[in-house]
Amino acid sequence: MELEGGCHCGAVRYRVSGEQQHVAICHCRDCRKSAGAPMVSWAAFPSGCLAITRGEPRSWNSSGDAYRSFCADCGTGLWYVNETFLPGLVDIQTATLDDPEALPPRAHVQVAERLDWMTRINDLPELERSPGQ
Repeated sequence: MELEGGCHCGAVRYRVSGEQQHVAICHCRDCRKSAGAPMVSWAAFPSGCLAITRGEPRSWNSSGDAYRSFCADCGTGLWYVNETFLPGLVDIQTATLDDPEALPPRAHVQVAERLDWMTRINDLPELERSPGQ
């Protein structure tokens, strides 16, 4: 499998090839704070499967051995590396893929830190578009 993706502004582009090790939605506080979202979907690949094809992402040590890479221009989070917790893997934020439907999540992880209201998210009304559109 070969997939491409990048940041919101297009300054950073990447290609990932090979088979993903897992695809999961993470509910941990660190992911929430980093993404500004209640959860983040990740796909883990062997580190050697990631190639940066445009731009120069920045990395930040978000907690201990965890490094989050992002676009320095628009701030889009791109991938996560933690050699202690996920040795030899790079976790790609699946929403940054050109085709995010290609890797549907197979599990929820870190649910011990999940926001309580996320357990009732499917009970909310659904609108096709934002009100007023």
